[in-house]
Amino acid sequence: MKKLNLFFALIIAFIVPFTSLGQIYDPVQWSFSTEALGNNEFNVIFKADIEAGWHVYSQNIDGIGPIPTSFIFTEDANYQRVGEVTEGDAIVIHDPFFDMELRYFEKEAIFTQKVKVLGKEPVTVKGELEYMVCNEGQCLPPTQVEFDINLNNTAISNADAQANEGDSLLSMILQAILWGLAALLTPCVFPMIPMTVSFFLHGSENKAAGRFKAIMYFIFIVLLYTLPIAVIIMVTWIFGGDSVTGDIFNWLSTHWLPNIIFFLVFMVFAASFFGAFEIVLPSSIVNKSDANSDKKGLAGVFFMALTLVLVSFACTGPIVGTVLIKSTSGEFWTPILTMFCYAVTFALPFALFAMFPSMLKNLPKSGGWLNTVKVILGFVEVALGFKFLSVADQTYHWHLLDREVYLGIWIVCFAMLGFYLLGKIKFKNDDPVEHIGVGRLILSIITFTFVVYMIPGMWGAPLKALSGYLPPQQTLDFDLKRINQENADKVIEYIQQNMKAAPAAQAQQNVAQTNTELCESPRFNDIFHLPHGLKGYFDYEQALACAKAQNKPLYVDFTGHGCVNCREMEANVWSDPRVLKMLRDDFIIVALYVDDKTKLPEEEWVKGGDGKMKKTIGRKYADFQISKFGTNAQPYYCLMGHNGELLHEPRAYNLDKDGFVQFLKEGLENFKNGVSVRNINE
Repeated sequence: MKKLNLFFALIIAFIVPFTSLGQIYDPVQWSFSTEALGNNEFNVIFKADIEAGWHVYSQNIDGIGPIPTSFIFTEDANYQRVGEVTEGDAIVIHDPFFDMELRYFEKEAIFTQKVKVLGKEPVTVKGELEYMVCNEGQCLPPTQVEFDINLNNTAISNADAQANEGDSLLSMILQAILWGLAALLTPCVFPMIPMTVSFFLHGSENKAAGRFKAIMYFIFIVLLYTLPIAVIIMVTWIFGGDSVTGDIFNWLSTHWLPNIIFFLVFMVFAASFFGAFEIVLPSSIVNKSDANSDKKGLAGVFFMALTLVLVSFACTGPIVGTVLIKSTSGEFWTPILTMFCYAVTFALPFALFAMFPSMLKNLPKSGGWLNTVKVILGFVEVALGFKFLSVADQTYHWHLLDREVYLGIWIVCFAMLGFYLLGKIKFKNDDPVEHIGVGRLILSIITFTFVVYMIPGMWGAPLKALSGYLPPQQTLDFDLKRINQENADKVIEYIQQNMKAAPAAQAQQNVAQTNTELCESPRFNDIFHLPHGLKGYFDYEQALACAKAQNKPLYVDFTGHGCVNCREMEANVWSDPRVLKMLRDDFIIVALYVDDKTKLPEEEWVKGGDGKMKKTIGRKYADFQISKFGTNAQPYYCLMGHNGELLHEPRAYNLDKDGFVQFLKEGLENFKNGVSVRNINE
């Protein structure tokens, strides 16, 4: 076999695997204590230590303004509250912006609740407090803190608070583990499984060395995820920064260069699987690493782990960001620990996949079955490698891989795989196929069934099972459903121009059901389109103006060209008739692409939270999402009123259709009743 240096695989080693860290900073630390008053009465004391320059608001704020501090106590028959929560002397000013009297605390705030114990059993006071903290330049989102305070004696109950923190940490660790399992199900990670299997088929000749390499593979993956995060947090902590922007991650996951590199790496692996050459490490690398097989093997294992971490970022990056955002609140070790738990969960299955091929090495090679496995994996690598080229194509609007072109490649690729399984196509390292075994027959039936399933997608079939892998439906040129809709719109327009209003309205109802007309032509509608024939905007300010004009709430969709979960939501949840009807009739839709590279006019550049100018559509709305909502994950759906008020807690990736319908209904009802959960502008 020919030899080929691993140039394309090694080049990605120069890309540092950072991820964005939307760190949530909290300048307030709460502590809880009790004071015995006699006669079975206690004072429960809530003390807030506030960093210099910040202030916490009083309970007593009237009207529309900052969020006051508030307390919610869990009902308990073992004690009763005596009066309401009292507070210390607050600073009182007249705020010209809100045109109202404001009361707040600096340095520290003390709140006290008197309670009377009704029985002899040990009593704990449980509940939740909410507060808002501001300085001269900004306000942080309202924060909730749970409390669980023991009334046994007068001792300060900080230990109880620490226990609560421990419970909170355990909860975050469990969430990190669940996110790690979820990441294994994302489309970007699937291609790495056959690559891992194929790589370790060339493993050591003995089982012990094979297991050692598999363990090192596991360790490398964990370190590559955890160490960069630890360094970022350490630097941020040392210099006191509030957050680390997502610029590096956005570049890595959506820029044309890394995506084309990933695409080329997949093609190189596929060509190797087909027998064109054998992938080996460059001799220069080998000579610099002690020139022994173990050293060489570990270098290969490291680069394989690095490839997995980098390639999987397109799907796992937002998940990683979510894990970090949920775990970071001014803490140092918490996000590192949760990231470690996430990485261990994510890496463990790959370590098991790595161990299994090392044991396969000792099996007999008769019949050429190992080469058949490699060729099958080669076809899979070709198909899945185009996903990365598709991300670059969508982000930069090259229109090289529209949906029908992409589907055509997959149809041809898997059809050729079917013919290969039937022995109609042969590669140079294959043994002659004298007859078709049951296994090959079953695989060929499955493969051709998959091909037949994809063919209707060339003419607009949604192909929901593949929604995460394919370019958006709206990139399809020959979409029968869209063509019929456009023809129906033309018929309606003709009727409206040539008949009276009443027949036109009736014709519109009968011929086609479209959403309410927009206020004006959407900006950027030449590069963006909504799925399922929906109409909406791609500029937040323009959508907000239309929402006010039509007195409708905003449906804000934070999305991205490279967001596979966004496509799955659109294909499987948005397509539900109940969801479509509500989106069409009751909301003004605005899709904000956080990874688009289109440059904005200079007068529309905005200064981000990091002090840098945001000059593209993607960077503008990525900064908007992080600064206003404290997250960088997509998809992320927000229901909003006309003054920045959130009508419902935002919703992320979740394929529960009934839950999504309820989300829309509750948001719409809150809009009608003037109810909101918080305001992003405060």
